[in-house]
Amino acid sequence: MDGQPAEPAGRFEPDEPVRRRTVPPAALENVFDDPAHGEPGRDRIVVHLLWELVLLVAVAALAFLCNRDYPDLVRGARLESLLVFGAAIGLLTLAAALTLRSGAPNLALGPVAVAAALHFAENSDRGVVAAMLPATVAAVVLGLVVSLLVAGFHVPAWAATLAAGLAAIVFIEQRTAPVDVQGDYDPTQHAIYLFGGFAAVAVLAGLFGTLKTVRRTVGRFRPVGDPALRRGTAAGVIVTLSTVISMVFAVVAGMLLAAGSSGPVAPTTGIEWTGLAMGAALIGGASAFGRRGGIAGGLLATVALTLFIQYADERNLDIALSAVAAVVVAVGLLVTRLVETYGRPRPVVGRTEEWEEEPAPASTTSWEAARTQPPEPWTSSLPNQPTDNRADRWGGDRWGGSDR
Repeated sequence: MDGQPAEPAGRFEPDEPVRRRTVPPAALENVFDDPAHGEPGRDRIVVHLLWELVLLVAVAALAFLCNRDYPDLVRGARLESLLVFGAAIGLLTLAAALTLRSGAPNLALGPVAVAAALHFAENSDRGVVAAMLPATVAAVVLGLVVSLLVAGFHVPAWAATLAAGLAAIVFIEQRTAPVDVQGDYDPTQHAIYLFGGFAAVAVLAGLFGTLKTVRRTVGRFRPVGDPALRRGTAAGVIVTLSTVISMVFAVVAGMLLAAGSSGPVAPTTGIEWTGLAMGAALIGGASAFGRRGGIAGGLLATVALTLFIQYADERNLDIALSAVAAVVVAVGLLVTRLVETYGRPRPVVGRTEEWEEEPAPASTTSWEAARTQPPEPWTSSLPNQPTDNRADRWGGDRWGGSDR
């Protein structure tokens, strides 16, 4: 109507405020990996690649020294023995890296490997399979028992595996003297395949570990808050598999150490082998806190450690394996700090991970908003009109005279 005041432009507004999404897409992807504690974005792999470049330079330097000072060490039959020794250390390193990345480090690797080496030395005359089958079954059972403690009762893996290592040492201490290898199996005839198989598994595992989903799934047992809180069924399954597989790898490594040695197997505690394995895995880029790891770092660290031990032995430096293990673990912890500092996702700046409510703009009008608004009540009374100067508007000079 002409006498009605015009409708205000922004009268029709929705009752509820508009909800605006402020969570970045990278953060939304993490709900499928870790709904409670997913870190936004991808881990930065560049730090691993740069560190592996340093390891490659170290390997090249050690290979140059060995070839210059002891050329026979990297040729012929001695090279085959070196490859077998490297495969044994590599399997221990691979086992350590697997348990580290799963967040449940296995400290029983060395004692289990020495126990397996002694068992093989005593029973190798029955054949490789017949000698190693009981040791493999015992390792699987030991791994399942440890997994029951770690995943079932959710206790620290280092404590449970330490108990398993002490149990293996009880088996070792029943031998009071070195044990001669009874069989005639020579692993050097398969040296290329043994070391090549380890190298392929190490690199492929590292490549798969670069995938964010695989990376977070394998490392799901890594604590993110209170370490005593359970991390779920999936984390328990991963820990069980990694612990059992690492025990089997340790048994095979012990068999290679015994079969590839030129003398009897000494009944040591095996702690030095645990230190070497953990140190090589840490230097290779596997984080001591779990989940994170490199691509070819474990392979390069294994080669460097193997060359160094053989070079030191050739030069009669008389460096104990325990001393080497101590230094390697210390350096590996520094690498862990490097990986954790520069390998985590970049922080998301200027964004919040919450749903924020934002009021709708005042000028927004639409038919949908108009239909949702309740109609205003109708009234028959007209608005009050001003009374001053009303006669001047409708009469007088406006119409040209008073007679009309």
